Amino acid sequence: MVSCANGALTLRPGMRPIAGGEFAMGSERFYPEEAPVRRVCVAPFLMDEVPVTNAAFAAFVADTGYVTVAEIRLDPRDYPGMPPDMAGAGSTVFDNHHAPIDIRNPATWWVFREGAQWRHPLGPGSNLRGLDDHPVVHIACQDAETYARWAGKALPTEAEWEFAARGHLEGAEYAWGDELAPGGAMLANFWQGEFPYTNDLLDGWERTSPVRSFPANGYGLYDVTGNVWEWTSDWWSPAQGASGGPSCCSSQAGRADSDDRLRSCETGTGTRIPRRVIKGGSHLCAPNYCRRYRPAARHPQEIDTGTSHIGFRCVVRGAGA
Repeated sequence: MVSCANGALTLRPGMRPIAGGEFAMGSERFYPEEAPVRRVCVAPFLMDEVPVTNAAFAAFVADTGYVTVAEIRLDPRDYPGMPPDMAGAGSTVFDNHHAPIDIRNPATWWVFREGAQWRHPLGPGSNLRGLDDHPVVHIACQDAETYARWAGKALPTEAEWEFAARGHLEGAEYAWGDELAPGGAMLANFWQGEFPYTNDLLDGWERTSPVRSFPANGYGLYDVTGNVWEWTSDWWSPAQGASGGPSCCSSQAGRADSDDRLRSCETGTGTRIPRRVIKGGSHLCAPNYCRRYRPAARHPQEIDTGTSHIGFRCVVRGAGA
């Protein structure tokens, strides 16, 4: 539990003040890793109104010359047993299907694409034309943390992220209330239809959407659910030893390590990769498969892996936080 003590906070452009306080974190109505509901206290902080955009990340790269994890070829010695075709610089991209497929195997809709990275979100030949105000994707945890330090910020803890995403609506299922689409209104970018082959596009977007395309929550934060998953600073730990239900986000079936400091998953190559908590769901979460477009939702993500639907936003904490 974190202290609720006040800290000195100076407002920053593009960030919203979150007063902090005690709240009921988690859910017992969806996936086992979200339980149990428990009382948690967070200190006041500032949070980015929107996920970090392609334009903002480009400014960071222009200033620092930073090279993301997806742009660096892997050293096979670090990944014993890795197939040679996975060693190239690249990232994982959602591969659209237009006919029913076996949803028990996420590897059927994820493809490693050499050359896929934040500038080329769908792989070679794709670019960021018209996407300046979309969330940056293909971001590994190291990339997000490096950007945050450059900006004088940090990644949020899981508790900070969930408290802010709830927007004063403690106990509500969604960031806007208890109904997914009140009156038929689409209030976030998620998958409508039968995932992963029929997207009805009721929200208007097949992949990422521009930030601020949907209403802000009670704290004035946009895209806290849907659009892209967001990194947190917390290591993964299933709340009750459960590995969770099916998810759109990973092609790897993970299990928690017994070491509290190094939660990791089996990659299938004999290599163990630490995992952090990601929050908020993405445009690939669907009612028929992965109902994680909710503040309480959480998922483990390997720290060295970004995908075409993982981004981040940052926080600033007060001196007493």
